[in-house]
Amino acid sequence: MHSTNTGDWSSAYIEAGTGEFWRANVALFAAAFSTFALLYCVQPLLPELARVFRVSPTASSLALSIPTAGLGIGLLIGGSISEILGRKSVMCTSLIASAALTIAAAMAPNWPLFLVARALAGFALSGLPAVAMAYVSEEFHPNASGLAMGLYIGGTGLGGMTGRLIAGFLTDAFSWRWALGDIGGIALCSSVLFLALLPRSRHFRAHEPSVTELLATAKSHLHDRVLLRLYLMGFLLMGSNVSVFNYITFRLVAPPYRLSQSAVGLIYLVYVFGIASSPMAGHLAGRRGSRAVLWVMVVAMLSGVMITLAHPLWIVLAGFSLISFGYFGAHTVASAWIGRRAGSGKALAASLYLFFYYAGASILGTATGKAWTNAGWPGVAASIILVLGIGTAVSVRMRKMPEMQTSGA
Repeated sequence: MHSTNTGDWSSAYIEAGTGEFWRANVALFAAAFSTFALLYCVQPLLPELARVFRVSPTASSLALSIPTAGLGIGLLIGGSISEILGRKSVMCTSLIASAALTIAAAMAPNWPLFLVARALAGFALSGLPAVAMAYVSEEFHPNASGLAMGLYIGGTGLGGMTGRLIAGFLTDAFSWRWALGDIGGIALCSSVLFLALLPRSRHFRAHEPSVTELLATAKSHLHDRVLLRLYLMGFLLMGSNVSVFNYITFRLVAPPYRLSQSAVGLIYLVYVFGIASSPMAGHLAGRRGSRAVLWVMVVAMLSGVMITLAHPLWIVLAGFSLISFGYFGAHTVASAWIGRRAGSGKALAASLYLFFYYAGASILGTATGKAWTNAGWPGVAASIILVLGIGTAVSVRMRKMPEMQTSGA
């Protein structure tokens, strides 16, 4: 599972600036783009789904919460399967299956079957995120892994943004079914690009872990005080981000804004700030250390939520831009830190991080629906401010913790 030539970084690993570096990053970017387009394309459609299937706003959020829960559960399996079958094959299978299931969801005749298809698509997606993180930590030179992780996470941001935009426009022009079907087709095309461009793994060694070994490794990760706090940060960051973008759609289609589905989809253009912040944060973390960057990004996200309490639309959009900038930057730093911190069992360490990450999306993304029902946007914002206040305290405390494993750490 690890390189047998750890002393010769320059010849054994993918280095920044090389042709292989860019081929690998284009492949990973395409996979990340498709994964998050498939997962988040329903988010601007929640009001439309609530109308068509005659369900409440909280119930409509299950269209996103259920697949993220399935993804989180599957992550604990996908990372282990990749230890046996290899990184590339698992990621490619994951991408094709989730695209096909998204097309199936577009054809679902009723709400229960729609949720079943979405749940299965989320589970199928689990073969990509943690495995991609493990691939980056295994195959890229340490000096290039932060930038590579930032570019990968930038791809997730572009995919999430584009999937939402396409869904909004196609729903206005045709229907939500056309929207989901087209996004599934785009993901199928991306899987071909991924298969053609991603370099083979040179440092992966097939390894069939026993249940005892897996539990021992998981226990080790969960007893590492730095990894444990990074898992908590993943829960808080993703839960906050999904909550914000779930219920902003309901706010903006209602008075006084009364925006159309296409216009609501355009709100997700603020993700360009996240796409920019991902490689920037990864680069800064490589130069100054993750401890010096993580807390700054969390504070930026918290500040953005506070700004959204204003009423003028342009100020609300400024707040969402800052949320996007801070969220993607923080997620990039935490993701790269996981790979460096885990001495062994990197895929499992990444899977655990993403399990908590998507658990945050599923739990907080639905729970804040109660805040929306009871108090509207101020209730949602207050809930997220509390969550990110905890995240700020945790990330500031982590400034005193060692980034790499040391005895007793």
